[in-house]
Amino acid sequence: MLPTNAARALRDFLKQESAGGILLMCAAAAALVVANSPLSGAYVAALTTELAVTVEGAGIAKPALLWINDGLMAVFFLLIGLEVKREVLTGQLSSWKQSSLPLFAALGGMIVPALTYTAINWNNPENLAGWAIPAATDIAFALGILALLGSRVPVALKALLLAIAVIDDIGAIVIIALFYTPGVELAMLGAAAAVLVALTLIGRARVGSSLPYILLGILLWFFVLKSGVHATLAGVALAMTVPMTSRSGGKVLERMEHALHPWVAFLVVPVFAFANAGVSFAGLEISALAAPLPLGIALGLLLGKQLGIVGFAWMAAKSGIASLPAGINWAQMWGLSLIAGIGFTMSLFIGNLAFASPEQIAAVKLGVLGGSILSAIGGILILRSAGRQPA
Repeated sequence: MLPTNAARALRDFLKQESAGGILLMCAAAAALVVANSPLSGAYVAALTTELAVTVEGAGIAKPALLWINDGLMAVFFLLIGLEVKREVLTGQLSSWKQSSLPLFAALGGMIVPALTYTAINWNNPENLAGWAIPAATDIAFALGILALLGSRVPVALKALLLAIAVIDDIGAIVIIALFYTPGVELAMLGAAAAVLVALTLIGRARVGSSLPYILLGILLWFFVLKSGVHATLAGVALAMTVPMTSRSGGKVLERMEHALHPWVAFLVVPVFAFANAGVSFAGLEISALAAPLPLGIALGLLLGKQLGIVGFAWMAAKSGIASLPAGINWAQMWGLSLIAGIGFTMSLFIGNLAFASPEQIAAVKLGVLGGSILSAIGGILILRSAGRQPA
C-alpha cells in the first residue's frame, strides 16, 4: 500500500499524463495532415529555419527542429529525472516487493524488442545503429490510450504501466549516454562537471528556492551541449541534484515536478510530436513498411514488447521473485504489454540520434508510427475483452 502522499502524487500524475497523451495524439495526427497537405513546404521550411542565440558573437545557432529536440526535450528529461528520483525514494520503485515485477517486465520490454530489430537488420549494417528505437515506451501516449478505456482499466494496471515506463526511461537514458554520444569536448565537459558539483552542493544544502537550480541548470545544459554529450542528459543530471525537501521542510522536488508537469505534458511533448511525426506519404507504397529498418522497428514494438514484458514477468512470477498486483490478471498484462509497444516520443527521439540520413529518418517515422498504431489497436482490443478487475 502506498503512503497517502505517494498515492495522491500517483493519481495526479496519471491524470495529467492521460490528458497530455490525448493532446499528443492530436499533435501527431496534425503533423501527418500538414506533412501531406499543400502546407508541407512551409512545415519543412519552418523546422529548418536557423535560430540563433548569441552574446557578443558567442552562442548557439541551430535549426528550429534541433532547438526542439535538444532544448525543449531537455525539460522533458528533467521531468523524467524528477519522476525517477521520486519513484525510487518514495514511490512505486521504493522497495523490492513493489519494483520486482515492473523491473523484470521492463528489462524484457527493452531486451527483446532490441533483439528483434537487430535480427531483422542483421544483414543491413547501415541500420544497426537503430537497435534501441523499439526498446522505448511513450508513457504519455500509453496512458492517454488507457484513459480512453475509462473504468475498464483498473488503477493498479495504470500504476504498473507507469512503473515499467519509468524503468524503461532509466534504460533509455543509459543507452543514450553510452551509445549515442559520438565524441566529447573535454574542456566543455569539465565546465559541465564544475556546474554539476555546484548544483550538488546546493542540493546537499537543501536549498528550497527553485531559482539557483534553474539558472545553473541552463548553464549546465549549455556546457553539456557544447561538450558533445547529448544536451538532454543535462536535464537528468540536474534532476538528481534536486533535494526531496528543503531545510524548512518544503517539498522541493515535488513542487518542481508539479510545476513542470503541465508544461511538459501540454506544450513540450506535443510540440516535439508535431515537429517530428510529420512524414509524407507521397509516392509511398505499403511495401515500404516491409523494408528492414521500419519492419524491425514495427515488429520490435508490436511483437518484441509483448514477448519481452509478458515473458519476463511470467518467468519472474513462476520463480517466486515477483507476483502480479492484486486485481490484475494475465490477460490484462498482455494488453498492457501491447500498450507499452507505443514507442512514439522516445522512439522518434532515439531515431533522430541514431541516423542522420533523411531517408533513414523517414523510415524510422514510418516504423514507429506503424508499430505504435498497431500496438495501440491490439492493446485496446485485449483490454476491452479482458474485463474490468477490482483495483
